Amino acid sequence: MRLPRLPRLPVPESGPRRVLAVATAVNMTGYGVYLTASVLYFTRAMGLAASRVGIGLTVAGAVALAAGVPVGHLADRRGARGSYALTLTAAALAMAGLCLTRGFWPFLVFASVAAVAQSTGPAARGPLVKHYGGERPAEYRAYLRAVTNIGIALGAVLAGFGIQIGTRRAYLVLLAVSAACSAVAAGVVMLLPALPPEPAGRGRRWIALRDRPYLALTLLDGVMAIQFRVLTAAIPLWLLSRTHAPRWSVSAVMLVNTAIVVVFQVRASRSIDTPKAGGLAFRRSGFAFLASCAIFSTLSGLPGWLVVTLVLAGVVVHTVGEIWQSAGGFELSFALAPSHAVGQYQGLFGMGMGLGVTIGPGLLIGLCIDWGAPGWWAVGAMFAVTGLAVPAVVRWSERRLAVPVRQPGLVDR
Repeated sequence: MRLPRLPRLPVPESGPRRVLAVATAVNMTGYGVYLTASVLYFTRAMGLAASRVGIGLTVAGAVALAAGVPVGHLADRRGARGSYALTLTAAALAMAGLCLTRGFWPFLVFASVAAVAQSTGPAARGPLVKHYGGERPAEYRAYLRAVTNIGIALGAVLAGFGIQIGTRRAYLVLLAVSAACSAVAAGVVMLLPALPPEPAGRGRRWIALRDRPYLALTLLDGVMAIQFRVLTAAIPLWLLSRTHAPRWSVSAVMLVNTAIVVVFQVRASRSIDTPKAGGLAFRRSGFAFLASCAIFSTLSGLPGWLVVTLVLAGVVVHTVGEIWQSAGGFELSFALAPSHAVGQYQGLFGMGMGLGVTIGPGLLIGLCIDWGAPGWWAVGAMFAVTGLAVPAVVRWSERRLAVPVRQPGLVDR
């Protein structure tokens, strides 16, 4: 009996698309190492108090939020290849700096540089994705998101070995690996052909900040981006403090989420090829998040085996919503941005996600963990209402900017 072939992530044809994908994979592997091991390194190897680490990372995140638009504008005006390589080089220097320091203030400086480099990378990369994505940059961006998830997962596995050893030297090796990945990724990016910036056109300089429909869309996407913290902040605390689930279920949640994103993100993006389709994808994702929150709200007091069954079912539903939201965001963020300011607009759109990810843990803990089941329903309703508002904002943006709507079905060959 012949077994069916498992779905696999398609590999772009050789050339700039593959080069950019390789750079993304290498960089995200290093970021996965940093993401997994950094807090433990700061507290156990550097000897900083957990409260000071939390304050430092919050400040670093706030600094990073303000950097997206200027770096995106730099990519538009001075060239995306060099600007993206610059963000990767900054990340490598930040990791190296963290290896060489122990005090709070140097930690704050280098952690802020690392946060800025990570948050501005997608903005600097935006014109490259737009150019090499052809008629469907959103689909290529979805592919890069799948690559990102693979890289982060691989980095987390690598970090696990160092964490298991637990010595200062082991943590330093992990930070050095992260720095090396960023440096190698910068070198790979420089293999791309130089991409000349498009003519700026007439009008004011910071046009993204004056685009009210796009600002509204960024805000709505920021609210929806809180969902990224549901599985990484709310669910682990909910499972371990309010249910009888085994501890390994926390890892199972992330494994299922990552696998679904890797396999289905690109496929979902192929059908979301117009701004209208992008708005409708947000609406569907809002209802999916409402459904998953309803499932999560029922877990307290149930037997352990039933908790695991239901939480994994909820994770599947939540991840479907995540895929729809991401695909819709990719389409809207490119389709509603003028071609000469893609980096600037990508930087602005990234600020919404950064804000949502920053405020997400506190909001979710206050509602879902402290309040309990009613809080889960409140969070789900927030997502559903936000998703319902997006299509109207998309129509507003198309009317205001007179953005030509592409015909569906145009896929890169």
